[in-house]
Amino acid sequence: MASAVTPQDVWRAAARGACEALGGSFAALSLWERDLGRLRVLVNVGALAEGEEEFPDDETYPVHRFPEITDAAPGAWVETAEPGPERTVPGAEGTGPGPAGPEQVEPGDSLPLPEQAEEQAETGGGLPPPDPAAGRTGGGNGGPTPGRATGLATGRTTPLAAAAEPTAAPHGRGERAAALWRRGRGSCVVAPVVCHGRAWGELYVARPRGAAVFDADDADFATVVASAVAAGIAQTERLEEVRRLAFTDPLTGLANRRAVDRLLDEAIGRHRTEHVVVSLVVCDLNGLKRVNDTQGHAVGDRLLERFATLLSVCGARLPGALAGRLGGDEFCLVAVGPGPDEVIAAVTELCARADELETGEGVACGMASTGDPIGEVRSARRLFRLADAAQYRAKAARTRGALVVAGRDDEVLRLAETPPRRGADRRRFRDA
Repeated sequence: MASAVTPQDVWRAAARGACEALGGSFAALSLWERDLGRLRVLVNVGALAEGEEEFPDDETYPVHRFPEITDAAPGAWVETAEPGPERTVPGAEGTGPGPAGPEQVEPGDSLPLPEQAEEQAETGGGLPPPDPAAGRTGGGNGGPTPGRATGLATGRTTPLAAAAEPTAAPHGRGERAAALWRRGRGSCVVAPVVCHGRAWGELYVARPRGAAVFDADDADFATVVASAVAAGIAQTERLEEVRRLAFTDPLTGLANRRAVDRLLDEAIGRHRTEHVVVSLVVCDLNGLKRVNDTQGHAVGDRLLERFATLLSVCGARLPGALAGRLGGDEFCLVAVGPGPDEVIAAVTELCARADELETGEGVACGMASTGDPIGEVRSARRLFRLADAAQYRAKAARTRGALVVAGRDDEVLRLAETPPRRGADRRRFRDA
């Protein structure tokens, strides 16, 4: 996990490491999305069953059906679907050894009625892993009995209600055994992943049919493995937060100059090798100083935030565009792929909407695009210099909502190439 770069790399490394450490054939890591009340599978690794994907898009399960993850003192538990000589797995009749007759319930067990298990399996109740066991049962020291859907809770046990004929099925009990069996798995161990003192998600590891079933010692070890996974995830989240802060403008939430420079460098590289069109728009929010001086910086900050929202909304018309704040009253939009006319249409809308803001005096925009006749662009510095020169022309026009495009205004190229005269011109372009 230490060498992983992206969150996906971390999830995969965690699941693979747990699978190997616990001697499983399959492992999965899922996240408890508290706001949505569901478990979302992040990654599946190992021997995937039909329909399972390494990084599923929408494999989720409602958490109310599997309440163990909400336990204040979570521990790992084991489930087994291996059929024994006295019963068959619910929902798997005729698919494995053991009689196909009515299920035999041992004293102290709490299992679903056969008709309930069949109904669960038929209605999709046989959920694939990594669903947590929905009821923890005892058996802490003796290990699971093959053929019984049992739970081994590490560190503590929950006695089973002694009933030869249970009247109600705990959530998930029969359906999980059926799901294990249908996917060619005989047992699994599930361990909550606890980050920052609360349940973050769960780790699920399974073994195939015929392999030794997990026991209480495996449940104890799974808790240790889940703790290591939690530590790795917590570190990754901290790094992601640092990364976010390093590339985000704190006031507006837009990309900052560092993020813009990084994207532009990558985009110009693609332009040189793949001839991808790269466009840069530099925006100057007019009247910000006057607002700060007359109405206060709090109002000025709100103006910046509102314009940032407009820039983000208008930029969304261009697939993959990046909206950023360069600093102060300067913003920018980077588009990679769309043609210059598409970018101009989006910026024209931006200018019109900025002109309607209650405070401020509109915006002046300068644009440079490799899709226009601006000469060879070998670096991001060149594109920035041209966009700056175009923005300077727009600002000089003293017209609300002015947009000047390099390559469509000959004066822009001249300004970009000619150094300013001493004492006669205050203009200074980036990277000049």
